[in-house]
Amino acid sequence: MTGLEGNFWRVGHGREIELGRRSVIMAVINVTPDSFSDGGRFETVDAAVEHALQAVDEGAGIVDIGGESTRPDAAGVSPSEEQARVLPVIEALRGRTEALISIDTYRAETARLAVSAGAHIVNDVFGLQKEPAIADLAAATGAGLCIMHTGRDRVKLADVIADQVHFLERSLAIATEAGVARDRIVLDPGFGFAKETAEENLELMARFSELSRFRLPLLAGTSRKRFLGAVTGREAEDRDAATAATSAMLRLAGAGVFRVHNVAINRDALNVADAMLNARQEFERKRPT
Repeated sequence: MTGLEGNFWRVGHGREIELGRRSVIMAVINVTPDSFSDGGRFETVDAAVEHALQAVDEGAGIVDIGGESTRPDAAGVSPSEEQARVLPVIEALRGRTEALISIDTYRAETARLAVSAGAHIVNDVFGLQKEPAIADLAAATGAGLCIMHTGRDRVKLADVIADQVHFLERSLAIATEAGVARDRIVLDPGFGFAKETAEENLELMARFSELSRFRLPLLAGTSRKRFLGAVTGREAEDRDAATAATSAMLRLAGAGVFRVHNVAINRDALNVADAMLNARQEFERKRPT
């Protein structure tokens, strides 16, 4: 699933989005007071909705709504608080944009309510392994699933790709047992999620193409991550240029969906990467055999 041929991610409410020919941006919409780079900026429903609509105007095909920070030292929130943050935003967006709406949660009940409110995709940062009922929900509703790898709350294997395979194969088994079709699934290797060092994240980037073994679309979520700060020396809010560089590189390595904070700069970088990939494909098509 790394070429430019058209593949469709089938998601909830009878929708789909093409992956392959052009990179797809998933905009981060944090309705939280404490997210690592934009906490407190979009806490109100109006602010979050306007931010999401601006992201769509700048080129996002998906808006990912989250009500609990997933940074390593963040305080947890109750399910009711998470739901109170995200559901009004989803309900407001449903009638104002054709962009797909994703709910960033690991809780099955929040996911159920979000899909009922209009979300098309469930983005689970614990890869179905904290609350496997999310897989049952996806199978029952047809919601799209983003299954993310994490090293949190477990002992990882030493090799970064071996650990990806070990974790994601278990996640995919949960999805298959629940009856989730493969064309509903995108995989996310989880940059920054218990990847303890910059070197570990960089190795994952360097070996990203090895994840094509799953034959599923891949999402890259490097946006403003700490390892980019280690490389550039910049604070989180100043890492958008570095993020765009990684987006372009990972596009060339096979990623099709990009979860980012700053849509505009990543759209530009990905447009260049897409153009280069199309030029390469055209050259291969015309080259004499």
